[in-house]
Amino acid sequence: MFKLKLPTDPRWANIAEGNIGEILTDHAWCEQKATTNAISLINMLPEYPEIVTELIAIAQEELDHFSQVHEIIKKRGYVFGKARKDDYVNELAKFVVQGRREDLIVDKLLFAAMIEARSCERFKVLTENIKDEELKTFYKELMISEANHYTTFIGFARQLGDIEKVNQRWEEWLEYEASIIKSYGNKETIHG
Repeated sequence: MFKLKLPTDPRWANIAEGNIGEILTDHAWCEQKATTNAISLINMLPEYPEIVTELIAIAQEELDHFSQVHEIIKKRGYVFGKARKDDYVNELAKFVVQGRREDLIVDKLLFAAMIEARSCERFKVLTENIKDEELKTFYKELMISEANHYTTFIGFARQLGDIEKVNQRWEEWLEYEASIIKSYGNKETIHG
């Protein structure tokens, strides 16, 4: 569906499962950042009320995911760690074009779509490879949600930009993401 060029090695799930408290804290902060990203897109697109309405729903859903992960952390007796930077996302951000507002908007939407695509793929790897039944179910539900967010962001980019150019730019995003993701997949973080 996403056409990611480099799939996550399933052994990453073993790394993640080896320190569930850490992966849950990292995941919680990823959801908080996804909430913030949806809100920043709202700030960029006030002239599109239908898109703003959908982005509000995404922001609320991401905040709900943050809350759900936080509750799992508390229930299991883990310590909710401090926010940390996401090197993968920071490297992706370097690829966002600067310049004309229209191009920036499309690229910000593709940036969001890429993060959702990789997160969905990582949740699928967790669902298929971890032993923890509660988390398998939880990550399967989130995988579906992330796939919907990906579809929404790609759809908005195609709605606001020239479809052919957007599709070409998405291919460029896929190539760029493949060039950086090979450095990740060896830490107890969602993207690491």
